[in-house]
Amino acid sequence: MPVHIVEGDLLAQPVEAIVNAWNRNIIPWWLLLPQGVSGAIKRQAGLAPFRELARVGPMPLGTAVVTSAGRLTYKAIIHVAGINMLWRASERSIQDSVRNALARARERSFASLAFPLIGAGSGGFNEARALEVMRHVLDAEVGALEVRVVRFRPG
Repeated sequence: MPVHIVEGDLLAQPVEAIVNAWNRNIIPWWLLLPQGVSGAIKRQAGLAPFRELARVGPMPLGTAVVTSAGRLTYKAIIHVAGINMLWRASERSIQDSVRNALARARERSFASLAFPLIGAGSGGFNEARALEVMRHVLDAEVGALEVRVVRFRPG
């Protein structure tokens, strides 16, 4: 299926699940100041997904974990460990995050999924390059999933 690149708000996408560009889950979520994608998700979904995520414990870089969507209407949130302990993303962390998010979506039989630009916010990765890295993986591995990559633009 084709990958759609859209501008807008990740939390306004007509999909079954969304991806949260997260960290390695080592620092307790309640110590982190809400920012970017995660901050928007916390404000709208509530704390339940992050409490579930806390029970998972540390996540290896590039892995993905599924939680409920809290107050959001999605079936789930897939949290990816896209940044390292120094809050930086790399091509490898982005590639692995995309691959693992796709794998979790397939395991749950989701038909559609929306990604933010992984690593381009707090991860300090160049936005255009992050999109290029993500597209490379998605174009090769998306399969039957409908995927949207959302470039955040305030509404």
